[in-house]
Order: sequence, then C-alpha cells, then structure tokens
Amino acid sequence: MADCAELNHYSFLTLSSMARSLSIGNLYTKKFKTLQLDGVWTDVLGKPESNGAWLIWGAEKNGKTWFALMLANCLSENSKVLYVSAEEGTGKAFVESCQRAGLDSVNRSLQFLEYTPLDELCTRLNKRKSADIIIIDNCTVYKDELQYGKLRELLHTYKDKLFIFIAHEERKEPYTSLAKLVRKLAKVIVYVEGLACRVSGRVPGGMLMIDEFKAKLYHGETN
Repeated sequence: MADCAELNHYSFLTLSSMARSLSIGNLYTKKFKTLQLDGVWTDVLGKPESNGAWLIWGAEKNGKTWFALMLANCLSENSKVLYVSAEEGTGKAFVESCQRAGLDSVNRSLQFLEYTPLDELCTRLNKRKSADIIIIDNCTVYKDELQYGKLRELLHTYKDKLFIFIAHEERKEPYTSLAKLVRKLAKVIVYVEGLACRVSGRVPGGMLMIDEFKAKLYHGETN
C-alpha cells in the first residue's frame, strides 16, 4: 500500500487504468462490509458501509468532541479505532471529555494520538494491524495537508477504511474548504447543536441526544 508521499503517483496510475463496467446482475451480487451497530445507533445509522468519509460539524462548545468520543466508543466494540486529537491534544480537558463520554480504561480497541503529520499518519495506516476507523479532530489542523486533491487520494488509497472528520462551523457552514469537500463526499453527516445531533446522509437519519436534559434546556423543550 502506498504511503502519503506516493499518493499522487499511486492515484495517477489508478485513474489512468480503464474501469470495468458492471451489469445489473454484477451490481446486485456485490458484497459490502458494514458496521455492526445496535440500539439508538442502528435507528439513525442503520448498517452503513465501513469505509469512505463521514463529517461531524457544528459550532464550538456544542458537543462535537463529546459526541465523537461516544461514537468512537461504540464503533470500537467491533473495529479498531484511532482518534487523532489534533487540535485539543490529550491534555486534562480532553481526558475529562473521555470520562464524560464513559470510555472504559480497559478498552484496547480505541487508541488516541495527538497531532501527527499526514505522512506519519499514513505510515501508521500502512501497518498490517492498523486502525479500521480514523477520527480526525479536526479539519482545521489538516486543511493544508489535505488540499489540492489529497483528500480524495487519501480516501482512495485507504478505500477499506472509514475516516470521520470533525469540523467547526462558520456562518452556518462547515469551516474550511476541506470540511466543505468532506461534506460533499460524506456518506454520513452529523450536525451538532446544543448537545443534540441531527444525522443525515445515506442512512435512515434522525436525532440523537448527547445529554437529553441539557439538550432540551438549550432548545427550549422543557416545561
């Protein structure tokens, strides 16, 4: 598998090859690897494919990291998950967020990493037992490293992995051009506001509450 330094060359060779067309019969017999979820996660996400890109976005201090950690914990039940805390690091506030999300200290399927340059991250992903799911927190930190087509190349090079990107909000839009592109490519989009999450994309969709009582207070739904 190519590392990030080889992404452009790898992508050129791949794209220059003639793609094979599929008949309807071919399409209907394709097999897909999906995420195994349960409970409320299944209600809104169904059985999504375990590759591609997802986006979690919203204004600051509205619960994006809290939600992402809860999601990471759920996904780690059946997959290896790497959470790259590129913006916040792994300091006291982040540790408290992990505790708030209910992460168990004995969970070995969920690993954390502070900011790591993209080429080093790719080196990790090239290892045989690397993570199946990578959560990038957040787009702002990697906006320069993933511009000029690098995002598409990353997703194509690691087409069996799922990348979940977190992005800030600015003027009611995902912040940075990278985040906007992720939204266009994403199979799942989660908008977080006031500890409530609106899930949309190629899934059943719906609402998830990070903290139901606080979310109702924020949205004025209490008596």
